[in-house]
Amino acid sequence: MKHEGNALPPYLHMDNGELWLTEDDRDNLKISYRIKEVIFAEPSEYQHVMILDSYDFGRMLVLDGVVQTTSIDGHIYNEMISHVPLQFHPEAKRVLIIGGGDCGAARETAKYAHLEAIDMVEIDEKVVRACKEHLPAVSGNLSDPRVRFVYDDGVVFVQEKENVYDVIMIDSSDPVGPAEALFSPEFYANVHRALKADGLMVCQSQSPIFHLDILKRTYRNIRELFPHVLVYTAVVPTYPGGLWSFTIGSKRPLDFPVQTTIPNDTKYVNDGIFRQCFALPAFLRSALEVE
Repeated sequence: MKHEGNALPPYLHMDNGELWLTEDDRDNLKISYRIKEVIFAEPSEYQHVMILDSYDFGRMLVLDGVVQTTSIDGHIYNEMISHVPLQFHPEAKRVLIIGGGDCGAARETAKYAHLEAIDMVEIDEKVVRACKEHLPAVSGNLSDPRVRFVYDDGVVFVQEKENVYDVIMIDSSDPVGPAEALFSPEFYANVHRALKADGLMVCQSQSPIFHLDILKRTYRNIRELFPHVLVYTAVVPTYPGGLWSFTIGSKRPLDFPVQTTIPNDTKYVNDGIFRQCFALPAFLRSALEVE
């Protein structure tokens, strides 16, 4: 275990001799996980980074006390943010992933042999190194030569790009701290410019249950830039509320393929999941004013 000093961070505490992580969501909801062991714990320039081994969820990445991904269900999120958009652009050659320091989205994206280049821009190198070393169930210790790791601010990186990428995946954490700018209209405009004429983007757009305001704002901002927009959902047990949303903005029509090209080694996504994930609950269709 690596940890500075003897004091535990405030979100880790002992209870009757057992170690617990308590995640505080908006000061309204607290979720506690019983922890076997602190595998890694160090502050970076941007945040406090931990890899914890929990009883129910296995090893997990925790940033500033907030669980980002776990061994038991991280594949759900990473498969949904990567395989779903790639089904709409089978000719894609260049992919940009902004964020995604756990390497899960890049690992799934690299399963497509026809892709020529995958740029992964993560602001915090310490997150990538910790996940590659201590969270192999998610990262797979990714080493595909097509994946280029860029340790930079994704907001700044994408500002300097125009007509470069076929698909851009925005794999951000919650819109606080370093990730807050990844939800701004200005950022989405830069993403739009960085895409080729037939390109598309996808982002995680938070919980339809607890963060509906963020989802609605994200949907609105993307719809103002892209002629074709779709929201889809998945159930990720780790995340507050379970139900999680993703939003695709595309310059090309989002035509559903007759036959999907989803790899056969996925754990969650298959042809059926791909086609049904766009069937939104009535309350969400109403909130987004989807016809």
